Amino acid sequence: MNDPLRWIDPIAADWAERGLERKPSVFAGSTRRGTIETPAGRVLINLASNDYLSMACDPRVVAAGKAAADRYGWGASASPLVTGLRLPHVELARDLAAFERTEAAVLFPSGYSAGVATIAAVVGKGDVVFSDRLNHACLIDGIRLSRAETIVYPHLDIQRLSELLGAERSRFRRALIVTESIFGMDGDAAPIANLVDLADRHDAMLMVDEAHATGVYGPEGRGIAAEQGVSERVPIKLGTLSKALGSIGGFVAGSNKLIGLLTNHARGLVFSTAIPPSAAAAANEALRIIAIDKDRRDRLLRLGVEFRAKLAERGIKTISPRGPIVPIVIGDPRETVALGERLRERGYVVAAIRPPTVPTGTSRLRLSLAAEIRLEDLEPLIQTLAEAKASGVIH
Repeated sequence: MNDPLRWIDPIAADWAERGLERKPSVFAGSTRRGTIETPAGRVLINLASNDYLSMACDPRVVAAGKAAADRYGWGASASPLVTGLRLPHVELARDLAAFERTEAAVLFPSGYSAGVATIAAVVGKGDVVFSDRLNHACLIDGIRLSRAETIVYPHLDIQRLSELLGAERSRFRRALIVTESIFGMDGDAAPIANLVDLADRHDAMLMVDEAHATGVYGPEGRGIAAEQGVSERVPIKLGTLSKALGSIGGFVAGSNKLIGLLTNHARGLVFSTAIPPSAAAAANEALRIIAIDKDRRDRLLRLGVEFRAKLAERGIKTISPRGPIVPIVIGDPRETVALGERLRERGYVVAAIRPPTVPTGTSRLRLSLAAEIRLEDLEPLIQTLAEAKASGVIH
C-alpha cells in the first residue's frame, strides 16, 4: 500500500540520530511531595516538575478538588459562555483579580491557550508586536495567529527595544510588547519596570507572562512585576494555574474592558470547554495557602541559593541567578540526554531540554526545585554533576 506519511520516516531518523527525539515517560504518580513514582514502584526525586511550591499533592488542595468534584461533577461539559461556568470558576476568577490587584480576571483551559488567544484578540493586521527572542511558544504562536507584524528584540535588551520602538512604532495602529517575567528555560527575570516605562513612552500595550513567577516571587507571591513595584502599571497579566498553584488552566487579569474583550473575542476561551470545577476549586485553595504560608516560598528560594552555592563550589555554573529554575548548559543534545539518564539511575528525574525548545548548541539540564525538597536530598545529584564537570561533559 502507498504510505502517504512516508515523508515522516527520514525526519524521525534524523532527529533520533541527532539526539533530538522525544518520548513521553510514564509515571504512577506520588502522594509524597517533591517525588514521583515509576510504574515499577521506584520513588524518584522530581526535578522536572513546575510544581514549585509542592501544591499538587498538598492534602488541602486535593481535598478542595475532591469536594468540588462531589458537588459539581468532574467535567464542565461546555464553554463558559454556554453552560460551563460553575461557582468555583467565578470564585477563582474573583480571587485571582484580588490577588493581582486588578478589576477582573478570566480563566482559560490552559496557560498556553491563554497566551495564544489573548494576543490574537488584542492585536491584528496593521498592528505590531515587539517580542523578546526567548519568549515561550504560546506567545510566539499567538503573535503568528494574530497576523500582526512581529519585531523580535534580543533577549532582555532594553536599549535595542527602545531603538526599535522609536524607529517602528509610528507605522502601526496598535503596538504590543510581550515578555515572560521569569523565562522558563533560562530562569532569568525581565526588567518589567523598564518595559512599563517604554510602553508608556511609545503608546504601547504591555503583556507580561508571569507563569513561572506567580506564587514564587514578589510580595505575597504576586510575581516579578509586583517585586519591581510596577504591577499596577501592567495592563495585561497572563498566568497559569498549573505551576506553583498545582492545578490546571490559565488566566488573564486586567481591567474590566480587557476581560470583556477576551470574553467575547478570545477564541481559545469562547470555543473551549471550561476547566473542571474541581480544578478551579483546587487552584483557589492553593491561592489561599500561598497568601498565608510565606515560609513555603522562602524555603524554596533559600534552597535555590544554597543549591547554587554547592554547585559553585564544584565549579559548575548556572545561567539563572536565583529561584527554582536551575539550568545547566551542556551543549550537545546526546550528552545532555546521557547525563539525564545517569541522574535517573541515581534517583532523580531531570528534564533534558533540547532544540527546538532552546536554541541550537544550548541543550541543557533544567533542574526545577520544589519547596518540599531538602538540600541533603540533592547531595548525590551534586556529586554526579561534579563528576560530569571533571570529565568535561559540563564545560
